[in-house]
Amino acid sequence: MYSYIHDGAEIYRQSFATIRAESDLSSYDDDVERVVVRMIHACGQTDLPADVVATPGLVRAARSALDAGAPILCDATMVASGVTRRRLPADNDVLCLLGDPRTPGLAEQLHTTRTAAAVHLWEPMLEGAVVAIGNAPTALFALLEQIDAGGPRPAAVVGAPVGFIGAAESCAALAERADLEFITVLGRRGGSAITAAAVNALASPVE
Repeated sequence: MYSYIHDGAEIYRQSFATIRAESDLSSYDDDVERVVVRMIHACGQTDLPADVVATPGLVRAARSALDAGAPILCDATMVASGVTRRRLPADNDVLCLLGDPRTPGLAEQLHTTRTAAAVHLWEPMLEGAVVAIGNAPTALFALLEQIDAGGPRPAAVVGAPVGFIGAAESCAALAERADLEFITVLGRRGGSAITAAAVNALASPVE
């Protein structure tokens, strides 16, 4: 027999106690801190706060948008699958257009990835939406380029694509934006679990 904690509530309690004991959360306001704690819980890395950058108005902007029924636009199916629907305040749509039949042809036409092409299909829904990018740096770059070209602006962006090619650069580009409410992870770290955890925290009322 293995010796381990069986009680789910106690595992939950000790997990978040460990996060708060081992993480430096001192640079965040209380509302952003709650989001960062959930991101740490999703990846098990208590040094994550050293790389997390968020705007002060992120939580307010995202929560207001979700309360008003805004959709959540995701770059990958794994991100969309990680969003806990029961946390959403207005039965919000959670959409990933990677599998849309228009996406492959558009990617070929634009000479880009399918995830970046899918971002162009967000345009009719993008104004005031919450964007969650946790997989593809090309999707984050495409979003920023679309905004710079005069396209619609989301209410908030969770931008934490993971990887070795373009991830650090795309997150750095987002971190430089003064015109968007966002949260991002600098460097190569990120991913679907971290991104979905951030969205779930943004969607949840203060406990």
